[in-house]
Order: sequence, then C-alpha cells, then structure tokens
Amino acid sequence: MSDSYDVVVIGGGPAGYPCAIRAAQLGLSVACIDGWLNRDGNHAFGGTCLNAGCIPSKALLESSELYHRTQHEFATHGINVGKASFDLGQMQKRKNDISGQLTGGIRTLFKANGVEGLEGTGSLAGNGKVRFQPLKGEARELSAKHIVVATGSSPVELKKVAPFDGDRVCDSWDALDFDKVPKKLGIIGAGVIGVELGSVWSRLGSEVTILEAMPEFLPAVDAQVSKDALRQFGKQGLDIKLNAKVTGAKVLKTKVTVTYEQKDESHNLDVDKLIVAVGRGPNTDGLGAEAAGLKLDERGFVVVDEHYRTNLDNVYAVGDVIGGQMLAHKGIEEGVVLAEQLAGHKGAAVNYNAVPCVIYTSPEIAWVGLSEKQAKEAGYEVKVGQAPFAANGRAKALEMTSGLVRVVSDAATDRILGVHMSGPYVSELLAEAVLALEYGATTEDVALTMHSHPTLSETFHEAILSVDGLAIHAVNKKRNK
Repeated sequence: MSDSYDVVVIGGGPAGYPCAIRAAQLGLSVACIDGWLNRDGNHAFGGTCLNAGCIPSKALLESSELYHRTQHEFATHGINVGKASFDLGQMQKRKNDISGQLTGGIRTLFKANGVEGLEGTGSLAGNGKVRFQPLKGEARELSAKHIVVATGSSPVELKKVAPFDGDRVCDSWDALDFDKVPKKLGIIGAGVIGVELGSVWSRLGSEVTILEAMPEFLPAVDAQVSKDALRQFGKQGLDIKLNAKVTGAKVLKTKVTVTYEQKDESHNLDVDKLIVAVGRGPNTDGLGAEAAGLKLDERGFVVVDEHYRTNLDNVYAVGDVIGGQMLAHKGIEEGVVLAEQLAGHKGAAVNYNAVPCVIYTSPEIAWVGLSEKQAKEAGYEVKVGQAPFAANGRAKALEMTSGLVRVVSDAATDRILGVHMSGPYVSELLAEAVLALEYGATTEDVALTMHSHPTLSETFHEAILSVDGLAIHAVNKKRNK
C-alpha cells in the first residue's frame, strides 16, 4: 500500500469514483477514500446515489408502480389476477440487493483499473497531504500531486421547524427504509425527492400530503408540462399544497402534528410520518476546510473556477459539494472531465446548458435546456411546439397516454433551446433532446430525422414539427399570417 499518489480523491460517490477510474485509465496512480456506512454498518462505495438515493428510490418506484398497475390497469388489458397484495419486506430486500450489486461493482472496477479504494475518511492536511483515517486502524498521511474533494451532499435539516429524529420525522434515506406503510404521510417539499417518495408510498396505500412553500410547482419545468403533471398527481391522490409554509412540527407518541401557513391562514396536519425533502447541503464537516484555508461560499459549498480548481494549489472539487444542479450524472461528468484535465487534456469541459433532469414518477417528467419562460427572460424571441401522448399509438398500446412534449426554439436561428416533457418513459426519450442541444441542432434537423413507428419518440418528432405548424398527427396551433 503506497503513501504517495498522483491523485487522491476524497469521496467515492458519483463524482469521486468516476474521477478516480478515469484518472487511472489515463495512467495516473490513484487512491479513492470513502467512508460511507450503510445501515448494517458495512462500508460501500457509491455514495448517496447508489446506497440511499437514485438507485434504491428507483427500485421502490418500479415495484410500487407495478403494484399500482396490477390494481388499476391489468383488467383493461384483459388480465385478471384477483385481489392484488404486496410484500413490503420483499420490495425492500430487492431494493437493497440492487444497491449491493452496483456498489460491489465499483470495487471490481477499481481493481480492474488499478485504483486503490480506501475505506475511511480523508481531510486536507496542507502542502499536498491528505490525512486518511481508516474505518479500522491508525491514521496515515498520504501525499498527492492532485487532491480532489468529492464529498457530496446530505439532506437539509429544518432544525428549528422539523428536526430529524429518524423515526417520525425523516430524511430521504429514512423514507426509503420504512418497514410498514404509513397510513398518513406528510412531506415538506414538492421537488424531485418529495414527489418521488410521495408517489412510492401513495401507490402502496398512504394518504399523502405534500407541503410546498413556493407558489409554483416545479418552477424549473415548462409551465404547461408542470401544470399537466400537477393535475395527474392530483388524480392519483397526491395532495400537493402550494404556497404552504411549514412553521412547526410537534412529535407526539403516535403522530406528528405539522403546522403551516397558507393564504394568511394557519393550518394543522396530523400524519404518522413526516419526510423533510427541502434540498441538500454540502458535506464539508470533517474535511479540514477551515484549517487548510479552503474557500467556501456563504452556503458552505466549495468555491471552484471553470476548471474545478479551488483557492488551494493542486486541490480541486467536483459534484454536489460545489453546488449547482445536484445530479449524479452531472457529478460523473465533472469527475471525468477533471481527471482528463489533470492528465493534460485541456479541451475537456462540461456543457452545463445541456444537463438532463428527470423525475421518475408516473407520468415521468424530464427536461433539458430552457423553458419558454426562461428563454424569453434570456432575451430570445421564441417559437414553441407541443404534442400530446394521447395521439401516440405506442402510448395507447401501453395504456400510458398522459403527458405531452414541448419544444422551445430560437425564432431567429431555429436552434433548439429546450425540451420539456411529461409522459411514459420520457426519461429515455430525453437523450435525443440532450444530443440535439449538445450538437446545436435546429428543429429542422430533427424534423428531417425519421423516427420509427409506432414509438413514443414520435411524440417528440411531432412536437418538433409543431414548432413550425407542420405536425401531421397532432393539431397545429393556429398562427398569425
């Protein structure tokens, strides 16, 4: 075991482990320090995403969606299964097994690429040094030509309003490990995490109320798409209260009483469990930032330049800990790009104008680039097209006709500025839109691209055609001549 490396990465989540692997592939000697411990006390690489976020939540979303479809859709297909039931313990086991398979895969990838995975915590010790504290054993000091901080983020706690207790007032990780379905579930925050968790437990029988302080639902999403999604969630039983500011949460023996203000009136809400999903903050505690002189912003995120350099020589940072969109794939790209820069690939860069965003509810919500409102605020003269999944043959065959696709383009250049959609499997459809933005495609470029029939992708094609009033299978909006 060496004490000197070209690169030491602190953090083994979606930003850290890809950075370590790519750096090793480029011929650098690399160590990746990670201290994540799961509920059973065992270490696992992969950070929040693989252990307590992206992957386990998608596993539960899929299981709960299948149960919901069994109850409400199968008879339409002529499939009779009698009274459906579910085994929450088996759902949880499947979720944990999937996470375990993927986190174990990181160890295999480290071994295959020559990355030394170190279980424990790392802190900045100055002058190119990292203090490594193993989970077991004595601390060591490692030397590195380059140090990468990729320590990720954790759920924000409302300490004065609804502090976590791990039982009745829960964070997003707690909410993935419920051993029984709450009869009444409250959620603070109607963002990505809030609506995904709400969907899981609503499908399994919870009466779910989501309290959102903002007056708009999903303000980053195109208004027509978010409006349609809100309507669909309401039909599914999610009670999403907007402009509802939570002022307190009192934990009692068998319930939590939540107080909130809405339209200048005070309200009480009694729930069995309360999930706080109001965002995530950077993990910098224990990093030794203050002692090392590492510059943080007013919210505690590590300050970096366009090449992920901090104010300290040869110390870099990527992923959630630097802020911006807290998305695993954004962190992956940042980690890989940084590794390539450290190896001398000067042209490597992340295109932050083409970062895909997805909410894995049903219908799914996905977007990339600017909404119509954002484009206008940025000074563009825009033209917009849209098409519904209700007119799509594949969507009808799937019995999934909710949702629509909206395309925003620059009226002056025809260049696509953004694509926002809700509907079946739009998480997969979004890749074509991301590619279009990455290559600076125009609506004409995509309009002239043949899409197979019958597929869901035809709705994206129809929305593209609709931008110039050329849709074939969707009604074109009347335009002034």
